[in-house]
Amino acid sequence: MRWRDLRFALAWTLPFAVGMAAWQSPWAAWAAVFAYQAGLALTELAAPRWASPPAAASARPWFAWCVRLHALWQAALLALGVLVAQRWIAAGGSWWGLVALGIGVGGVSGSQGITFAHELGHSKSRFDRALAWLLMASVLYAHFMVEHYRGHHPRAATRDDPASARRGESLWRFLPRTLVGSFASAWRLEARQLAQLRRGRLHSPLAWAMAAQLAGLAALVIGFGAGALLFWLVQAAYAVFLLEAVNYIEHYGLERRAGTDGRPEPFAMQHAWNADHALTNCFIANLPRHSDHHMHAWKPYATLDALPGPQLPTGYAGCLFLASVPLLWFRAMEPRLAAL
Repeated sequence: MRWRDLRFALAWTLPFAVGMAAWQSPWAAWAAVFAYQAGLALTELAAPRWASPPAAASARPWFAWCVRLHALWQAALLALGVLVAQRWIAAGGSWWGLVALGIGVGGVSGSQGITFAHELGHSKSRFDRALAWLLMASVLYAHFMVEHYRGHHPRAATRDDPASARRGESLWRFLPRTLVGSFASAWRLEARQLAQLRRGRLHSPLAWAMAAQLAGLAALVIGFGAGALLFWLVQAAYAVFLLEAVNYIEHYGLERRAGTDGRPEPFAMQHAWNADHALTNCFIANLPRHSDHHMHAWKPYATLDALPGPQLPTGYAGCLFLASVPLLWFRAMEPRLAAL
């Protein structure tokens, strides 16, 4: 294994840093996540041409274990968060402290947990896909495991995809559309597959995952109280916000043309926005090399290539701040769309 392959282990510093901060104070957990997000955005701004190394020549076991182990780190972080929430309430702390704790932990489960679940879900390994289901269930978004692979990938950059943002649509208008649309689409896709396989609802992994999510929340309240529940709901909500904000960035304003048969043209590199900032890619498993991912969905993250497709004005961290302020986002993206 080459030394540069170890760069993806930098991602582990985030859950460990947030965990140590959370043990000190819920507010410190929030500050740690914000510091990481702001630090990455500022690094992208200061060193815009800091490109990632070329793609690995072949997939190696290290790359797979680097993301698999995150499931262990996240489980430990969530358990720590529950204990801190319980201790905080027992000491007379405010409910706002639990919100801060949830945002801190959700910054990890959203930026990395969901990203790594996404990678594991594309694996041909049943073990990897099981880990992906667990990671998505931990943020109460298990239906992603149906909608993303059976819905988003075939329909990305089309009007039929609730996870593809339209030109002129702000992040805040996109969020309710994608949240409702993705949930409804997942159940339609699951019902269609069950009908094709001639199976009842008791054979639906999605139904069982949703039941497990509800049972987990009930157990959380019974075992640790309302404070732990609030923490968990906030971390899940912030994680989902990060997921859908990234979805917004990845395909904003790009659309595949319909052929004479009404079907969209094949997905090509011009149908996703890309960024290739070395540091950001270490933390989120080359996700910003997004065109190659959609064109070759089964390629492991370390083997993705940086394609010369549409380029974002900065990396994902910086774009999250831009997208949160629609005026700034449109000002940055409209010239790029016009040039395309």
